[in-house]
Amino acid sequence: MCESTAYLLVNGQEEMVLESVDGFESEGDQIRLVNIFGEEKKIKARIKSLSLVEHKIILEP
Repeated sequence: MCESTAYLLVNGQEEMVLESVDGFESEGDQIRLVNIFGEEKKIKARIKSLSLVEHKIILEP
């Protein structure tokens, strides 16, 4: 599987936002995350890093 887990950096710590993410879009100042189960989250953040090998999306406010 190629899904990733999205994390938000809060005070230098990674807090999980959503697991099994298979799509994301930038919508103005928000990121829209969608996982394989159709669950969707919008978060006011920007992408700090993305690791396809580690299946990790790091966001920051």
